[in-house]
Amino acid sequence: MTKKENSSLKTLARLLSFTKGCRGRFVMTFVFAVLAVVLQLAVPILVGKAVDCMIGPGEVDLTLVLHYVILLIPVVAGGAFFQYLMSLCANSLTYNTVRSLRERAFARLSRMPLSYIDSHPHGDLIARVASDIEIIADGMLQGMTQLFSGIVTVATTIIFMFLLNWVVALVVVVLTPLSLFVAAFIARGSHKYFTAQAASRGELSGYCEESLGGMGVVRAFSHEEKAQQQFEEINSRLYKCGLKAQIYSALVNPSTRFLNYLVYAAVGLAGGLIAVLMPSLGAVGGAYMTAGKLSTFLMYSNQYTKPFNEITGVLSEMQNAIAAARRVFDMMDKPIEEDDSALPALAHAKGSVDIDDVSFSYTPDRPLITCFNLHVKPGQRIAIVGPTGCGKTTFINLLMRFYDVNDGSIAVDGSDIREITRRSLRENYGMILQDTWLFNGTIRENIAYGKPDATEEEVIAASKLASCHTFIMQFKNGYDTVIDEDSLSQGQRQLLCIARVMLTRPPMLILDEATSSIDTRTEMKIQKAFAYMMQGRTSFIVAHRLSTIRTADLILVMKDGNIIEQGTHTQLLEKKGFYSELYNSQFAE
Repeated sequence: MTKKENSSLKTLARLLSFTKGCRGRFVMTFVFAVLAVVLQLAVPILVGKAVDCMIGPGEVDLTLVLHYVILLIPVVAGGAFFQYLMSLCANSLTYNTVRSLRERAFARLSRMPLSYIDSHPHGDLIARVASDIEIIADGMLQGMTQLFSGIVTVATTIIFMFLLNWVVALVVVVLTPLSLFVAAFIARGSHKYFTAQAASRGELSGYCEESLGGMGVVRAFSHEEKAQQQFEEINSRLYKCGLKAQIYSALVNPSTRFLNYLVYAAVGLAGGLIAVLMPSLGAVGGAYMTAGKLSTFLMYSNQYTKPFNEITGVLSEMQNAIAAARRVFDMMDKPIEEDDSALPALAHAKGSVDIDDVSFSYTPDRPLITCFNLHVKPGQRIAIVGPTGCGKTTFINLLMRFYDVNDGSIAVDGSDIREITRRSLRENYGMILQDTWLFNGTIRENIAYGKPDATEEEVIAASKLASCHTFIMQFKNGYDTVIDEDSLSQGQRQLLCIARVMLTRPPMLILDEATSSIDTRTEMKIQKAFAYMMQGRTSFIVAHRLSTIRTADLILVMKDGNIIEQGTHTQLLEKKGFYSELYNSQFAE
């Protein structure tokens, strides 16, 4: 067995492990498959007996023929009924399994470190959770049904044939390896192309999500043709590997049909010879071969080879499903954030923050923050300024423990943040970012995201403080207005995010360019609201517009991951250093 085949079997076994909660459906599927096949195999016997009642002209027992025809009706109906029940159980088993897999995958993704989320195209991750698992459902749905009925049909048919005549049955068994060889050949050829197809499909989804999200920028820079070329390049790769996979899949039908006809001809030839030679040889293979028994054998040969057709036919879907499952499991196997539920929780923080000799880098070869030290007293307002890429947002990520420090420590109220739960740490911060995030729901639901049990009065009070109550009431449904990405301007979206934090009133605040998308007049109102909200709360303010941080208790000037200056606004201007240059570059005539 090759490494690829072994890997496919492991992937399939892991996929089937998600059916553990549906063992009842699993057993019922098998039981109904056995009943359906047994009744289907009874049909050729009844047909053969009816044929033997019609020996020749004037030798037809119509009464007995009618008897067998009447028996056929409930047998055929019963087989169809149990076939339906088998499909129903298989469908239920498949979709429950896929639901469990999708829930597990999303739960795993939600616990992934931000470093993994940030380093992978979001469209590709979406494709793994959505479309790849849908492909698994399609492959399992066909594979599960055909697998159960196929195994039972082959096993039961071979038993029935040996009971009728072992010589003819032996002919069928000898030709069986040809079907297995064809199936193995197609599986080996199609596997690598379906794997490449799944990877290209994920890449295409990621590129589409990226391009559509930034379509305004694409058009602003007249990048439509280059974007189209890149899309066509990825799509071309998807076309080529998909075409090769389908070429192998297209071999299934003609090759299996040829083998079916070969088996059918061999059975007819062997049965005919035995029937002709029977008078001189006696019973060959354990029983006399009559015309009716030969008809039964020919029907059995079709039923015996049919599962090979079906299993080989769904082989491409199974290979596609295994390739998709491998992508999903590859994501699920990535390390997640360690479970910290056993650690103590941080109660309502007073707000002291101590940062001692902190060093951090996203990649080992590119140091970003080195030997960072800061001691913040409760209620202080700390402003962080500096050129782009100096580490301001990274510092915020470390405070929230979105990333862990490489060296040193960060402590809140004397507790190292690595020794308390992440949930309790983040609940003590209110965070407003430059990039807004709202979900498709009502305005009230978006504002109350961090406090779902908030009263109507609390939501309205927070909205008024954030200066968004007026434009909310301009909507026909007010706070019950359902919003999406295109419902609000960027400034309005940011105001709702500010109201969301004002509603929770956390003991510490992080404002990362929180007013960057708001006009100057509204910004003045927001600054008053911030001043009210920051009273008695430790606050970290990242800002490029230095006019917004004049009243900060301490301004940290960062450059290349280090604090090069610190002090109040007045003190830093008097030093005539880097901060003075930044400030004068914005306000000097």
